[in-house]
Amino acid sequence: MQIYDVVIIGAGPGGLGCAIKAVASGLSYVLLEKGQNVFQGIVDSYPRGKKVYPTIPKNSKGPFPITDLEPSASNEPVEEYVAKIDACVAQHGIDIAFNEEFQDIAMEKDGFTILTKGNRYAARNVVLAFGSNIPIDLGVYGEAKTIARKLDNTEEHIGAPTLVLGGGNAAADVVSTLSKAKRDAGDQTPIYWGHRKEQFKVNKEVARDLGEEILLGGNIKILLRAIPKIGEVDEEGVDRLLIQTSEIPLGKGVELQQGMSFPMKHVIACIGTQGPAPIYEQLRLQMITCTEGICRIGREGARLILLDANCQTSIKGIYAIGGAISPSHIVVEEKGSFQEVKHPNLIFTAVRGAQIAMDDIVKRMRDQPSA
Repeated sequence: MQIYDVVIIGAGPGGLGCAIKAVASGLSYVLLEKGQNVFQGIVDSYPRGKKVYPTIPKNSKGPFPITDLEPSASNEPVEEYVAKIDACVAQHGIDIAFNEEFQDIAMEKDGFTILTKGNRYAARNVVLAFGSNIPIDLGVYGEAKTIARKLDNTEEHIGAPTLVLGGGNAAADVVSTLSKAKRDAGDQTPIYWGHRKEQFKVNKEVARDLGEEILLGGNIKILLRAIPKIGEVDEEGVDRLLIQTSEIPLGKGVELQQGMSFPMKHVIACIGTQGPAPIYEQLRLQMITCTEGICRIGREGARLILLDANCQTSIKGIYAIGGAISPSHIVVEEKGSFQEVKHPNLIFTAVRGAQIAMDDIVKRMRDQPSA
């Protein structure tokens, strides 16, 4: 069996960035992707027509680490961006094994054996670039499994009020995309944008698109402190989601709760995804559980992976980058101290992580050619 210098798991921005760096450095590699296409996670999560921005975090400096993967300054729609990426794959001759669902990594004397559902791959180094794609549970009483997690087809919501849940960029993208579709169709039915908290958190590009849509007459209604409560089937057999929109204390522990009920087929829950902590546990990679006083970014109870400055995990030769370490992770410093580091789930940060990890792998391979 061939022993690769590096096996890369996940063909998103980070994984593809690693592959491009491997080609440029003359390393042997294979890129494993569980989907049928490159950038499958972006294709599955972005609404059709969504603009893709070359966003660089405030605490980072340009230029874009790998220019072939940089979204254009004209903010092209996702379909055009992915087509450009397909051309990039062909140009660089990137070797991608599709429909390879990662299962495990076994430690070997001279490296690792990577197990997928159908194959085995041997490698001296491994990069985990598979993103964070396990949907967060809605946390309601009853069933709510039929709720969509992304906007597949705007036409399905024309002529019906729609509820979009979530306080971040993904929800805002869906709201603005759906609002434009309704305006174009002459549909005055509202889009309710609900969030558990009292404040939304979106970046400036998304906020600009949303503000433009509101100015153009988008029928968008905001529901703050909107909490999903019950998933149920009504008397007519329609799956519905009940959300609480307000609570009024009446004294002596009695509350008046007001809410709204939506057919689940017109509810889109963009409430985020969970990190791959179960996979890290399986691989015995060290993590820290967020508690008060330790984490400022990660939510309480979340388990954050420990990395060194080169994105290497607690097992030498295994690296983690991209959405697999968002929204934050723990960096172990040379003196043994550690700190939580914010890691936005952006194309830029994934590609930058690829550059950092691959630079370290190349250095290690040169320093220890037999490793």
